Parts: sequence; C-alpha cells; structure tokens
Amino acid sequence: MQLSKPKLFPETKGFIRVMAFLLVLIMLHLLIRYQAYQTFINKPFYYTYVTVTIAYKKTKNNKHYQVLKVKSDDGMHFYTVTHLKKDLNHYRLRLQIFPNKSIKFVEYLGTFYINSKIKKEERMAISMKEKLLEKVALQHTSISMQHFYQAIFFATAIDKDLRASIALLGVSHLVALSGFHLGILWGLVYGGLLLVYRPLQRKFFPYRHALFDMGLVAMLLLGMYVWFVDFPPSLLRSYAMVLVGWVVLLLGMELLSFTFLTSIIAILLLLSPALLVSLSFWFSVAGVFYIFLILHYSQRYSTHLISFVFIPFGIFVLMQPVVHSVFFVTSFYQLLSPFLSLIFILFYPFVMLLHLVGLGGILDSVLLGLFALPPHQALIDNEALLLDYWILGAYIAISIGAIWWRKVFWLLMGVSFGYMCYLFLWIL
Repeated sequence: MQLSKPKLFPETKGFIRVMAFLLVLIMLHLLIRYQAYQTFINKPFYYTYVTVTIAYKKTKNNKHYQVLKVKSDDGMHFYTVTHLKKDLNHYRLRLQIFPNKSIKFVEYLGTFYINSKIKKEERMAISMKEKLLEKVALQHTSISMQHFYQAIFFATAIDKDLRASIALLGVSHLVALSGFHLGILWGLVYGGLLLVYRPLQRKFFPYRHALFDMGLVAMLLLGMYVWFVDFPPSLLRSYAMVLVGWVVLLLGMELLSFTFLTSIIAILLLLSPALLVSLSFWFSVAGVFYIFLILHYSQRYSTHLISFVFIPFGIFVLMQPVVHSVFFVTSFYQLLSPFLSLIFILFYPFVMLLHLVGLGGILDSVLLGLFALPPHQALIDNEALLLDYWILGAYIAISIGAIWWRKVFWLLMGVSFGYMCYLFLWIL
C-alpha cells in the first residue's frame, strides 16, 4: 500500500487562518497604495523619469501623433501621447505629467492614460534584449512573423492585424508568454541538465539529490528569463508556482492541490496588488485551476490520455464561458485550438533551435498561410454575445463547487460544453 503525501495544510482550519492573515496583509497593502493614489491625483503636476516600452504612430482627424506606453521609475505604467515625429522606441524621457481625478484607482493599479510634456529625451544604449530582438527580426521578411517570434520568445507586443488573426484561431494563449511556455522551458532546461548530471552523479557523487541540484540551477535560469522579459503577469504567476512546487516536491508534500494554488495566488497578490487588475493573470489562474480540476477527477486514467486528450480539450471547453465574458469574437477556426496547442509543444523548442542556427524563417510560409485563413462565414463578432457578469459569477461558483462534488463537476462540463455549442451554432 502506497502512503499518501502529506498535505500543504493538514487541517482546513490552518489553511483558513493563513488565508485570512494574507488577506489582511493584502488589504493593508492596498490601503497604502490607495493613499499614494490620493496623493498622486491631487497634485497639479508631477515630474518623473520613464522608459518607453512601446511607441507607435496614430492618426486622428488628419493629425499625426505617437502613443507611448511607458514605465516610470516610480513603478507606474501609463500611456501618453506626443506630437514629436521621431521614433521614441528605446528612449528614456523626463516627463511632466498632469494627474487628475478622472484616473480611477483600478486604473492607477494597472495602466492608465495621462497627459504629459516631454522635458528631456535620451537615447538608451542598445540592450542585450534589443540585440536578440534584432537577430530574430533579421531572419524574417514578414513584419508579422517578426512580431510573432519576438512575442513568443521575449513577450513583446504584436501588431493589430496579427492579433486579430491569432484571436480568430483561438491561440492567444500560445503567443502571450505564460505557464504553457514556462512548462516547456522547464522540461528543456531541467531535462537537458539531467542528461549531463546523471552520468557524473553515478560516478562521483551518488549521494547528491538531482531534483535539488539541477532543480536549483533550472529555477535560477528560468528566474533570469522571467526577469529578462520584464515579468509578464501570467509568466510571473507560473514561475511562482514552479518555484514553490519545486520546494514542495523537495519536502515530499502533496503538490497538485487547490490549497497550493490558492496560496500562490494570495502570495502574488500580496507582493503585487497590480495583479488584481491584470486580465492575463486571471486568465492564467483560471487555466491552471481547470487543469487541477481535470487532474482531480481523472487520476484513474493513463498519463497519455490525460496529457493529450483531457487537458487540451477539457481546458478549451471549460474556458469558453470565461473567455467570452471579455472577448466576443468566435470562429470555427478556434476549434483547431486544442490541436494547435499540442503541436506547439514540439513547435516551440524546434523554432528556438532554428533561430539559434539562423534558419528561423523556414516555417514562415506555413504560418502566414495559417494566419491568412479567411474569416468569411467562420466568424462571429457580436458584442451582444458577451456573458453578463452575474452569469460569469454563477459559472465561477459552480467551478468552485466542483472541487468537492463530482456531480457538480459533470454539471460544469455540461454547462460549458452546451455554451460552446451555442456559440458555434450562431455561426451557422
């Protein structure tokens, strides 16, 4: 008889106490941020240094201007505009900004718009990231392909047309760096290190623990990567889960539990309350929650069946109500999403290798053909199809109830599958 692993929280009371304590700390952190917000919006003007993360040109009423997305030295992220004609990508600016009470606290936590005047411009030295972005771009003649690969490797922005094509295919989760990518990277890094480590371990230090030694190196390398791509919220959540999961495995405790997931979310919200208003973060959390839920009720099935059928197709179905509470574009091509997700597991490391040897453009024609699929008679673009928040709330309540009751889980599957059928029947 196999002994079960000890739980992260042996008793429910202990879990509730810890969560209550973390909730109090989160509220205190939010109170401090709210006081800073009040001070900010009541200032007539404010000087700060910012780094331009995105700059693009727009035209309105025959007037040309640049939209800048910037990160300030104070930790704020905001949009502003300028009529300067020069490309301000890779610039550091001294701005005079003009706060006002139209900026809501929720916007202040995330990303907001504010008027500004540029007082000083300074071209930044070309960073290692920019050099790598340039090397990727030089391997492609298509701007869309340049943006696609830069996004999946370095979490950069993509152009509007490519974003629409990606939404049409339902593969936004494959382009925005998330736990899916980090899982593949962990497998590559940890697996590659083990290939070198195992022979040395057998010969010189059989008493060492491979999970600790190579896990530590892998976590450091992945942490450097998350820092290098500037901490995307979904990737940050994933890294925190991998890090704590690695520690939990070392301690021999139960890993795949909802108390573990809840604890990670609470810790991340405590460290960064801005994640409260991050859509990508909550989509990422929802995806992981449904993976845990599927694993919870499929333990008696084979690993291959779970990995290649239950998870990709189950997540696609279960996420439909969540996604369509925010995005209202639905396409028959989105039915390809589970298959494309499975292909991506091999595609991602393969194209990394191609770019390392300078052959990154080999698959461009295939991808451009995929992104050019005609939307005619395959697309619903109807805002009326957005789910009301009370419906989403009810769906979340059923999802949480499914943790304890198998019948509720099957109800959840039925509701989500029925809703998916309703969406795609609209196209007919």
